[in-house]
Amino acid sequence: MTAPTSARAKVVPITIITGFVGTGKTTLLLNLLPQLRRIDPSYRLSLIKNEIGDLAVDSALAASAELAGARELLGNCICCAQVGQLGSALEELLTDDPDRVVIETSGSAEPIKLVVEINRLARETGRYVLDGVVGVVDVMNWEGYSSTSYTAKLQAQQTDLVVLNKWEEAGEERLDRVLDRLGDMDVETPQVKSDKGWVSVELLFGLDGKMVKGLVGGEEEGHGHHNHDHNEEMECLSVSVESGEEAEVDLAKLDTLLQRAPKDEVFRIKAILYSKTPPPGVEVEDKVSGSRKRYILNWSFGRHNWTADSNTYIEGPLLRMSMFLARYESNKWTKKLESGQFVALNSGTETSLSVKRVL
Repeated sequence: MTAPTSARAKVVPITIITGFVGTGKTTLLLNLLPQLRRIDPSYRLSLIKNEIGDLAVDSALAASAELAGARELLGNCICCAQVGQLGSALEELLTDDPDRVVIETSGSAEPIKLVVEINRLARETGRYVLDGVVGVVDVMNWEGYSSTSYTAKLQAQQTDLVVLNKWEEAGEERLDRVLDRLGDMDVETPQVKSDKGWVSVELLFGLDGKMVKGLVGGEEEGHGHHNHDHNEEMECLSVSVESGEEAEVDLAKLDTLLQRAPKDEVFRIKAILYSKTPPPGVEVEDKVSGSRKRYILNWSFGRHNWTADSNTYIEGPLLRMSMFLARYESNKWTKKLESGQFVALNSGTETSLSVKRVL
């Protein structure tokens, strides 16, 4: 997914939320809104909602939650007859100046067709980037419809993350059967349990301009977004690299991490990097020698992109990075990071590296 992005043009990340009818997709979305407001009250989230039929009940509900904008594609499945209308809907939403667009598909949508169309639009316009595909599974009822619906199987297989919803009322025994069934279907996608439809926005959404302040550690840390009462289905490491004036982060080693991190262990990597040299795949118009520029990294389930920022170097760490990991992975990844194989300086000087578990 690495592609050049302009420091001036705003590239809007797109998150797809898919799942069978009644799995709780809209509830998941509405539970994200308060989290986004805590990160930044001005954060603008827009929605494209695909309805089968002509009654947009969920869209009316979503509209009441003060979304920046909403567009409805009614009557047919978005991955079939309406996939060609997606570009027009996204273009209309750009007038609302969103920081992110969420596409909530109908229960009959096949994610891969939508992914292909978004990637095509991203290449042609340079205005969008696919951030992630989230599949919602209703643990209470999934055993029944997964056996009869080919689409339900595809929705579990063609996603970056499976959110197990309604598992509390289903019970552990039924949850175990669903997990076994997913294994039988060769679903290797990472899976997390929601807390009554609540999942951390840090897990579902990657990093964008408005969420930079939410990066763990450093002077741009936001509101302390990890302090809540919900059960956590992930662990988080905060990584910081300090150095003198001449040292630079070894971009080759960092790129090795981005290329090799297994997505069943590492869900998200978010980082702010100050460097004289642009990361791989990034073009910068202003290439003044000796001037460090700021770059923002968003790594989401195996895909990643760097965004060049207009801000020059400020006093502080050369690299601040958050790694959101599957449960029980933080000790292993702490040792890997501290070994220097992925994060180091390229000047031969000793790296002042800090790796802390914060979640």
